[in-house]
Amino acid sequence: MKKDRVKNSFLEELRKIPVVQVACERCGISRQSVYRWRKEDGEFRTLMDNALNEGESLVNDMCESKLLTLIKEGKFPAIRFWLGKRHPKFKDKNKDEISRVHNKIDSNKVIAELGLVAEDFKEENTDKTIVRIYNHLYGR
Repeated sequence: MKKDRVKNSFLEELRKIPVVQVACERCGISRQSVYRWRKEDGEFRTLMDNALNEGESLVNDMCESKLLTLIKEGKFPAIRFWLGKRHPKFKDKNKDEISRVHNKIDSNKVIAELGLVAEDFKEENTDKTIVRIYNHLYGR
């Protein structure tokens, strides 16, 4: 049945990109049809929820991979984000202080004040650079 093929195609697209509108456009169906199917068919609702969860997991994995790449490149905002969310020593401990300081930070100004140059941001120098920036921002 054509309707079943379209439903399966829609669910497959949803697993790749968990955005209903995008999956609908790729399959040539309307969002109204999808939500009608969802309302009328409990099995389809379950399959759709599972496909959305799989798609979100895929996107989360891709985002985490990109974040790790940025960390390896020595990108300080990515490092700060990771530590603030994942490392027990930094996790939510200084959340208010970090937010307060971060809102006032002009990264170019900090770089200029510390006299940092491109060499400081190379992989072999990032640890020392991060410590210098951290000490500068938090007065330690």
